[in-house]
Amino acid sequence: MTQTPTLTGTADVPAVSLDGAGPTERGWGKAPKPYRRRRTRVLNAVGFVVVLVFSIFPALVMLSTAFDARANDGSRALLPSDPSFDNFSFVLGEAGFGRFLLNSLLVGLGTVVASGLLALLAAVAVARFRFRLRTTVLVLVLVVQMVPLEALVIPLFIQASSLQVINSLIALTVVYVAFSLPFAIWMLRGFVAAVPKELEEAAYLDGASWPRMFWSVLFPLVAPGLVATSVFSFITAWNEFVFAITFLDDESKFTVAAGLRQFFTQYGTDWGSVMAGSTLITVPVMIFFVLVQRRLSEGLVAGAVKG
Repeated sequence: MTQTPTLTGTADVPAVSLDGAGPTERGWGKAPKPYRRRRTRVLNAVGFVVVLVFSIFPALVMLSTAFDARANDGSRALLPSDPSFDNFSFVLGEAGFGRFLLNSLLVGLGTVVASGLLALLAAVAVARFRFRLRTTVLVLVLVVQMVPLEALVIPLFIQASSLQVINSLIALTVVYVAFSLPFAIWMLRGFVAAVPKELEEAAYLDGASWPRMFWSVLFPLVAPGLVATSVFSFITAWNEFVFAITFLDDESKFTVAAGLRQFFTQYGTDWGSVMAGSTLITVPVMIFFVLVQRRLSEGLVAGAVKG
């Protein structure tokens, strides 16, 4: 039986077989593909863990301090040295933080409803109708979003004083609606533009009026975008501090961000109460986000298709 001759490699030339195969990857000094894939997965896992720890660490410190009865003694650890609910009892009891949560909830829900309705009608107008200065209106809406909020504190305070609406949750809600509208209009404009006009024309041919077409045809299709803008509006109204502390004088009308300030005094800071209040502030936002998570992801993806 004859043997097939092969060429053996030297120190400088990689081995080449006569069956048509090229030089091996190891011959060229490269690591095998399985090894490279495994190394990439390990690096990705390490990077993910680093980012996760960096993101979660502040929340862990917040929870540990909130449940630590000795938080004001200067102890800071990932686990509470003396686990207790005393800080939460004080915050919800003597500090009256429950009232602040209710005020913020009313302001947040009012902002979501008002901004969502106004932004949807405005998005339909700029996406479906052609009118004079249409482009100018869109540019002005975008310019409003570029203005820093801090630059508007004094002008809006003077305007609210002249209208005698200082220390009013309704006035604060109107301000938050104005801040939420630019983003909401531009977001919903892409959703409305992505809806084929043929669907609306078909509804008209079936005898539907414009309100009927809007509620039964257009509204369900732009609902994911409405959810996405609602999340933005709610978080803006829930976490805002500067305008809340400027517009509100009566402590009973404070929102959670303004109410949290009472734990910072000239004699020191009650860190246990601060972290307990911060935990109570975070929970409603997390619950709201979990409830609308699916709609939010659908809305963000669909809104980027056409605009």
